[in-house]
Amino acid sequence: MADTILPHALPAALDGRGPLKILSLDCFDTLLWRDCHAPHDLFAALGDVTVMQRRWAESRARIAAEMRHARGEVTIDEIYRELLPNGSAEGRAAAIAGELAAEAAHCFAFRPTVELMREAKRRGLQVIIVSDTYLDPEQLRGLIAAAAGDEVSDLIDRVFCSSTYGKAKAEGLYGDVLKQLKVAPREILHIGDNKKADVGGVSPFGVQTLHLEQFADGTEQRLRLEAAVSAILHPVAPQCAATHQPHRATLAAGEPGIADAAEAFGFGTLGPVLHGYDRWLAAEAEALAQQHGGKVHQVFLMRDGHLPRLMYQASSGHAGHAVEISRFTANASSFVDGDAVQRYLELETGSDPHAVACQLLLEPADIDTILKQARTLKTAHAALARAVRTPARLRRITRASSAFADRLVAHLRRTIDPAPGDTLMLVDLGYNGSVQNAVEPLLRDRLGVHVAGRYLLLREQFRTGFDKKGFIGQDQYDGATLEALCSNVAVLEQLCTVSQGSVIDYQADGTPIRKTNSIKGRQSAIRDRVQAGCVGFARAQADTVIRRAAPHDAQMWRRAAAAVLGRLMYLPLPHELAVFGEFEHDVNLGVDDTVALFDAEVARKGLRQHGLFYMKGADRMYLPAELHGEGLALKLSLLTHKRFGLSLNHADFVDRSLTLPIIVADGRDVSLTKVEATPTHDGYYVAPVPIGDCRYSVGLQFGKLFEWLQVESAVFMPVDCFLSEKHRSGRDEISAMPTLDGMEQTAPHLFRCDDEHAFMMVPPPPRHSDRPMMLAVTFRPIAERAPKPASPQNILQSSEVAA
Repeated sequence: MADTILPHALPAALDGRGPLKILSLDCFDTLLWRDCHAPHDLFAALGDVTVMQRRWAESRARIAAEMRHARGEVTIDEIYRELLPNGSAEGRAAAIAGELAAEAAHCFAFRPTVELMREAKRRGLQVIIVSDTYLDPEQLRGLIAAAAGDEVSDLIDRVFCSSTYGKAKAEGLYGDVLKQLKVAPREILHIGDNKKADVGGVSPFGVQTLHLEQFADGTEQRLRLEAAVSAILHPVAPQCAATHQPHRATLAAGEPGIADAAEAFGFGTLGPVLHGYDRWLAAEAEALAQQHGGKVHQVFLMRDGHLPRLMYQASSGHAGHAVEISRFTANASSFVDGDAVQRYLELETGSDPHAVACQLLLEPADIDTILKQARTLKTAHAALARAVRTPARLRRITRASSAFADRLVAHLRRTIDPAPGDTLMLVDLGYNGSVQNAVEPLLRDRLGVHVAGRYLLLREQFRTGFDKKGFIGQDQYDGATLEALCSNVAVLEQLCTVSQGSVIDYQADGTPIRKTNSIKGRQSAIRDRVQAGCVGFARAQADTVIRRAAPHDAQMWRRAAAAVLGRLMYLPLPHELAVFGEFEHDVNLGVDDTVALFDAEVARKGLRQHGLFYMKGADRMYLPAELHGEGLALKLSLLTHKRFGLSLNHADFVDRSLTLPIIVADGRDVSLTKVEATPTHDGYYVAPVPIGDCRYSVGLQFGKLFEWLQVESAVFMPVDCFLSEKHRSGRDEISAMPTLDGMEQTAPHLFRCDDEHAFMMVPPPPRHSDRPMMLAVTFRPIAERAPKPASPQNILQSSEVAA
């Protein structure tokens, strides 16, 4: 019979085992689970004691026990004598009580294990706990009762602890247990999560054993990375565990039964985030009702509020209100006067002028008239600003906006019909609350309601003074952390949205008018399976955990959600990228634009040409995903750079350079000079060579330095583009057409130099403007040219000089 069992199968573990008299269980990670990643993470909640101090004390206590008493196990009292060597007995007792209280607050019973215990009792078996722990039996039983309740504790007949016998299960503890039990070993089934201790240390006595495999390897890695991200995101806080992972048990019980990759992703990654958000929304709705009176309407803003609404339906059994207000329709209803129009123009100076004009509700023919003479983004915005200041156009805009507002209010009355004094709790992913900014004055004025925005992520660009909160928001996190999490929010938006076009207007009765959905059907089908998995997590969570109380519930789920989001956004795993690798993002501004979430091939080129700073000019929405395959170090560099808002530039990453000799010729004169090539990524360098007004040909004397090298690219571009931190790879670039002298191309991008005189000649491109140009050559050395050995005559001359 198999000697392993998965968590969800625990309730049936007794089946087929023959006659048994005793069910023997390990305690921690079998019956009692913690809501933090590692046991020592809990020590951060011990007040004045640091994690390392507590760990050092335990290590010293074990060394002392081994040297003084030849035993490997210790008691918690011995640990605290090492931790507080000058403390009083009363002080140590209080500190121990504090640790037990922290354990109780962070522990819970794993429901499948409890169901197994109940089944054992139904069959007339004894239930015992055999644990490797520094607690004594009374302390351990008390902890089980405090964490899981008396009903669970009362299922246990006897408790055996390694601290009592001075030996662990792997050191023969179970021999002492058998002497106390006085039953045949084959009539006992022991289950635990540590294979060495619970199988290797118990089965030699003839006891039947099962190894509880908590997690698959992929889940263990994901949780490990989440803990690492949590350490980066969350500073040490007093009375707070180092990591929070309240979703561990639900993953263990639920993931093995999910075969579909998209559903598994929704369950294991999105599930904990949206479930934590849903718990917080329920608490916020209750608080708003107490504060303002009236009825609190949970208003889920479509489209991104779709998945939060599904989670609300799963947890509460209520439908919630699906209200269709996009950024476009919210802005369109907000142009009450010239100041509002001017303010909007100022906020959108970097946006597409045509999209801005459409947002101002101008007619297509009028837009063409305004923008037809503009040649640049700056001149187009200037022309638009002048045009909308004319009284006639401004009147058309404000009249159209007022009528639009009437239709938007009709949509709300049709969908919700709130009474004056009610509260509309707007539920959305975030992250600036732009819809609320635009429509709150309208809703307060027309409907007489209080408006409260409750967002998954909130990072306001300016403090509006409106009633806004974020589950992960500025009350708990600094601006750099929120910016780091919001930078890649597009991937979350595409996973939470619904398969329908964005609303662009309303009929007179409030019926939404939507644009055509530009997202592929396959993307929508994958997203549906992801969302099904996410909702499945919400349903499974309540069926997995038994705990008496969780005094830190809100903080625990918030920190866990931030860690899961941060891990997904900066350290995505291969199977996750496979789920949404072809996703596109709908920009949701009343136009049909979609952009790719990420493009690994473009990223590879950008990294080699510019290093990690290529991202500043990219227009894709999920750039950290492009670093897959480039190693953990680069991803962690990006995360820490964003998380702490580090003011670093490309020069700070350059700690070496390579001097490349070149030839510069303009048809009349030839000169020899050198350029400094700086490292970019993966062993590549970029050599920048100014060519001014496109008069100069450039000869790159690779033969003087290398026998073999790779040349990734040779392109011309304006100097200001090369120097810009936001240059977009491929834009304003002209491919060079080099010729070879003494160099041979032996494979794509791979070149062999015959001798030290070999070079690559690059003629200049045609001149198209007055902008100074430059040549940027990206290359990677493969084999350096060995220095020539000194001739015998030179050696003799050098010897004579030395003499």
